[in-house]
Amino acid sequence: MHVDAGALADFARGCAVLGSGGGGPADVTLPVAGQAIEECGPVPVVDPAALPADALVMPVGLVGSPAVAAERIGGRNEPARLRDRFEALHGAPVAAVMSSEIGGLNGCVAVAWAARLGLPLLDADSMGRAFPRMDQNVLELAGLRPGPAVLADEHGHTVVVDDVDGAHLEQFARAAVVAFGGRAASTDYPLTAGQAARHAVLGSVTRALALGRGEGPEPLLTGKVSSVRRYATEGADSEDATGVLLEGGGPDAGRLVLVEARSEFVAALEDGTPLAVVPDVIALVDVTTGWAVPVEEVRYGLRVHLVTLPSDAVWYTPEGLRLAGPAAFGLAGLAGAADGFRAPGGTS
Repeated sequence: MHVDAGALADFARGCAVLGSGGGGPADVTLPVAGQAIEECGPVPVVDPAALPADALVMPVGLVGSPAVAAERIGGRNEPARLRDRFEALHGAPVAAVMSSEIGGLNGCVAVAWAARLGLPLLDADSMGRAFPRMDQNVLELAGLRPGPAVLADEHGHTVVVDDVDGAHLEQFARAAVVAFGGRAASTDYPLTAGQAARHAVLGSVTRALALGRGEGPEPLLTGKVSSVRRYATEGADSEDATGVLLEGGGPDAGRLVLVEARSEFVAALEDGTPLAVVPDVIALVDVTTGWAVPVEEVRYGLRVHLVTLPSDAVWYTPEGLRLAGPAAFGLAGLAGAADGFRAPGGTS
């Protein structure tokens, strides 16, 4: 399988759905990937098991503000600089690229950089969706080391973060991103193809393509956004939050669903009963364009489909829920709803 110019828009639409309202808008990096494919050719997509088990894999993505990433899309040489530093640290050539986060804009980033580097892209990623923190990934759950992690900008500056756990990687990387001006290219949680086959979320590129082609589940509700409330959560770890009230239309007339968001949509409730709760993927898909709407772009009057999908089964384990379940997003009251809410049978 290849990601070529014909498949790219479908892939980006699927990545937008898997962003669960976060991860940055996929349409920002779609033209970047399109130009890379035009100049360098289609990107082969391979199963990790098809590579030698000891082959070095480089997870890639952008870290920082999606708004800054939209203005600073990077240069042609950025992935090569990141790879060169990565190879120097590991003393081995990179055999394949893997997306650190399939949801949102980073799916297309991985395609663009694989094309630029002339490397295959693994049909896998580190999250299976989008999450706000770098350590909220399945490689952290598997006990893999976060470093050495490399952050770089389009001007050739690099920072290496090593000998840290996942939580400290998040802290140090975010500090470096501020120094870089709000956006950086990143590779972290280095691994082999054998480790990817055992621990990564498999089939995520294929899943994004299928979702973008319209092969997803039926909407839970179709209607319009009747109100949007932006507010700050309470407590010492206060953060920006959004409440979206959906009013059903047509066959769904009379239904009201509240969708709660942080960086991503984290819960959908009808009459106080959860329809979906993080780590479920929750997306609002614009009825007119077919694109999933980022949290920050939700507005009154927008007509949407409410779509939910299960995440990878590992996110529904006790360890997965501790790292990225309701309590991790300040929704401790919904923790019981998330426990076993989705049958742990995988991502389909």
